[in-house]
Amino acid sequence: MEIAYLLNSGFAVRLSRTLLVFDDYLDPAQAVERLLSGAERVYFFVSHAHFDHFDAHILDYAPSVTRYIMADEIRRTKRGKRFPAEKTVYLANYSHYEEESLRVDTFDSTDTGTSFLVEAEGRRIFHAGDFNWWHWKGDTEENNKLARNGFMKQMKKLDGLSADIAFFPVDGRLEEFADIGAKEFCARTEIKALVTMHSVGYPAWQPPSDFFAAGRTVPHWTPQEPGETRHWTDEGGFTR
Repeated sequence: MEIAYLLNSGFAVRLSRTLLVFDDYLDPAQAVERLLSGAERVYFFVSHAHFDHFDAHILDYAPSVTRYIMADEIRRTKRGKRFPAEKTVYLANYSHYEEESLRVDTFDSTDTGTSFLVEAEGRRIFHAGDFNWWHWKGDTEENNKLARNGFMKQMKKLDGLSADIAFFPVDGRLEEFADIGAKEFCARTEIKALVTMHSVGYPAWQPPSDFFAAGRTVPHWTPQEPGETRHWTDEGGFTR
């Protein structure tokens, strides 16, 4: 797999014949344009309608796109209504979609929209969207308790999930609580690698010594600049 960072939570994943693009609201390095070349099937995923996850410029790729796969909430937006019906699928949370060599399962978010588990060419990729443990310093104890309970409730649905790559927020705005959601997620799933997202403007994240369970290490990558790429193999992990 070749993985390119677009911006914020936007990533493109190129398999041998398939291109998967997640939450492309801005792509200043034009990474998607580069990875489109030679792709036989192209899928764009949109987790929710927030401006920093969804922009209608992805319509520009329509001639090359096999399917736009979007959270159901986008169906009701002005931007969503511009997308060609024959190429667009809207998915509710906890639903399943399948076509040819693609399988998609959706899960809930602790903000809005959905998260995706995508399987293509034998690879499994999880994109969290805005699913996270959103513990904000300065918020009320009651609100932070609700945030914790909401996150833990959704984690019960994700217990034991396996994936080659998981894209998950580590948001610097949460300060010392930035990675508590990612830590819980990694402890309760069987992912092979972690790519952190939603961290524009913050230093590259490094997991603290007690982040992973004892005896377990998960390769991780926190991209900093649009257009950064990594290649992933089970044997070599992340390589440039």
